[in-house]
Amino acid sequence: MDQTPRLSILFFVIAALFGALGQYLYKSGTENTTSDWSSYLYNLRIIGGMICYGLVMLCFVATFKRGGSMAVLYPIYASTFIWGALISALAYGTEVKSINITGMGFMIAGMYLMGK
Repeated sequence: MDQTPRLSILFFVIAALFGALGQYLYKSGTENTTSDWSSYLYNLRIIGGMICYGLVMLCFVATFKRGGSMAVLYPIYASTFIWGALISALAYGTEVKSINITGMGFMIAGMYLMGK
């Protein structure tokens, strides 16, 4: 991680959070849609999800401008799946089982090892 600026790492953590929030907004937005295409087009949650993914791309661009190894940064973005599981637990009461937590631990360990 010594070649990758800490600010770049922070931007990728923020991008992962926006990515997970975007996934939640897409899912929750589709719960209020009908077969009419306009229910998708004018759905504020779906629009919010699109904005989140736009912010992810801005974080990526800002990060790559500052430098950093893709081998270090992209595993950090994989934490999106962890944030998504946590958001799902909070928003929908989805059970996070011990096997899920074990998997999250392996993901975190993998992110750490990829950064070495």
